Amino acid sequence: MLLMQKGLLLKKLGGRIRKIRKEKGLSQVELANNIGKDQQSIQRLESGKINPSFFYLYEISEGLEVDLEELIKI
Repeated sequence: MLLMQKGLLLKKLGGRIRKIRKEKGLSQVELANNIGKDQQSIQRLESGKINPSFFYLYEISEGLEVDLEELIKI
């Protein structure tokens, strides 16, 4: 049960990040370049395949120019 919940939450978080990124008019490559990551890393995050660290989420929020709190509203 908890494992299913974890996967669902990670997919929701990834979807939220994708939505904000698209609203900002950024591609995955542009966001990745803004924060010193590669496009594949952003792709895995947005698809819910990784459990990002707090610092990684902070980097994403900076790259998207949104508050961390706004980023994790799921």
